[in-house]
Amino acid sequence: MRFLGNLVLLSILLTGLCAAQEITVAAAADLQFAMQDIAARFHKETGKSVRLIYGSSGNFFQQLQNGAPFDMFFSANLDYPRKLQADGLVEPDSYYQYAIGKIVIWVRNDSKLDVSSGLRSLLDPSIQKIAIANPQHAPYGQAAVAAMKKENIYEKVSGKFVLGENISQTASFVVSGSAEAGIVALSLALSPNMKDKGRYAEIPTADYPPIEQACVILKSSKQKDVAKAFLNFVKTPAVSELFRNYGFAVAGSEGKQ
Repeated sequence: MRFLGNLVLLSILLTGLCAAQEITVAAAADLQFAMQDIAARFHKETGKSVRLIYGSSGNFFQQLQNGAPFDMFFSANLDYPRKLQADGLVEPDSYYQYAIGKIVIWVRNDSKLDVSSGLRSLLDPSIQKIAIANPQHAPYGQAAVAAMKKENIYEKVSGKFVLGENISQTASFVVSGSAEAGIVALSLALSPNMKDKGRYAEIPTADYPPIEQACVILKSSKQKDVAKAFLNFVKTPAVSELFRNYGFAVAGSEGKQ
């Protein structure tokens, strides 16, 4: 009985140790493939795990304001992390700008639409539905709207919008054929799920405000040591190169407030 009791105690200790080696991260949907790669490399190097939950940055922001139990937040913009910081919900000195997103117009391979003319191709009368992320809470949707307004086509096509809850759902609408075209993240257009299924044209970055993305460690995190180790890992040149490979730009002045 004593032996069994020791086994149970050991099991409890090991379970607690494993839990202490894992953080839960709220990550913007455009990071789906990049973060899987980064988290896998982090685990290989440190033995510590990163549990990734993907979604809309705006929705995560609201959840975090209400005490959602995440250790870190990787947002698709700077505003949400800064607001959390202003509200005193962020671990001091953990704010870090890690990448800049890009948007593209994307169509399936079986589409006859010529996307080489960029956003103006959306004026083609054959297009009935255009997928964009919901601009009310998704930074990529806000960028899409800004770019269409810059091209003076927004009013002509806004009645055709199909709104995705986040940029990943937006991309799935076009991949599935629920929309004939979509404005999606370059990082998703380059992903294994999409790169062989369609064609895209990059939208000039001058046509929309920079999709600057930042992360923070939440003050409520109970795994701050692991979170800080992961943040330091994200800051390495190797991870910056990974972000570039996944279609992001990396700011020259990273980490600035």
